[in-house]
Amino acid sequence: MGILPGQSIARLIADGAIAADAPIAPGQVQPASLDLRLGAHAYRLRASFLPGEHAPVARRLEDSDLVMHRIPLDGGAVLETGCVYLVPLSESLRLPAGMTGVANPKSSTGRLDVFTRVICDGARRFDAAPEGYQGPLYLEISPRTFSILVRPGDRLAQLRLREGGHVPSREITLGVDLSAAESRVVGFRARRHAGLIDLSDVGGHAPADYWEPLYARRGRLVLDPDEFYILASSEAVTIGAEEAAEMAPIAPEIGEFRAHYAGFFDPGFGVDTAARAVLEVRGRDVPFVLEHGQPVAKLVYEPMAARPETLYGEAGSHYQSQGLKLGKHFDAWQPHLWPHHER
Repeated sequence: MGILPGQSIARLIADGAIAADAPIAPGQVQPASLDLRLGAHAYRLRASFLPGEHAPVARRLEDSDLVMHRIPLDGGAVLETGCVYLVPLSESLRLPAGMTGVANPKSSTGRLDVFTRVICDGARRFDAAPEGYQGPLYLEISPRTFSILVRPGDRLAQLRLREGGHVPSREITLGVDLSAAESRVVGFRARRHAGLIDLSDVGGHAPADYWEPLYARRGRLVLDPDEFYILASSEAVTIGAEEAAEMAPIAPEIGEFRAHYAGFFDPGFGVDTAARAVLEVRGRDVPFVLEHGQPVAKLVYEPMAARPETLYGEAGSHYQSQGLKLGKHFDAWQPHLWPHHER
């Protein structure tokens, strides 16, 4: 019982419990999850929706009051900020009895402030494949800060599969790191009206064109409403070889900010590296003062059904030894390239 490791996911693929309209690509099976790929077209929606019990998503997509137009992704298509899209995914499921799925944006997706949610046929909630689900998968995509250029096969979300119920083994609270001297960058704020992000161009975007560096004043940082920030946890995070974790809000009732989006941490993350959790934070409602060490999120740990044959970082990773770090689409951060007048 627990989260299925990569080798079990590979067996499900071989047995047809996970199917795809194209062969599974190298690296798509992770230590405790499966990357999901965009299909050949997207639908521009008037609004987000859930299909409801027993209702297929495809039937809702026949509604002209909901769907504004269909967009082919071959050759690349721009998904614009402030818009809602739905993309049929390449993968579909035929889960056996007793098995459920849970989805989450990939780390690089969250660090671009791209909001994604997986939808199943008959769904009454997002990011969940019910026990024994058999059917297609769809991804709702809503870029919040940067418009993105996508193509078929791009991976914005990932799926975990679980035998038995969700039984957390422990939780830890994460605070925010604002302890640095005033000369050291403690975070980044996204620039409004920045350029396009090409998801296939890893490392090809200049950070200063998209981000403004932030400096702590007396261990404090003011979050402005509706602005997007990249910060880091004050605690190091380690995920053991036989456990996985997911980031969750520490106190949803606060309301002034959200540390959100990409929340999966795979077995082996941070082992022997003192890695930090990167916090994707959006301000809400009113300006809000964050203090150094203030709790902003929690990690919920859950046992693996078996130890993965390959742990996180053993096959290469952009984030294994991370501290404060932007997503993989940006060139390596070089502090001397940032304008000093922005301190």
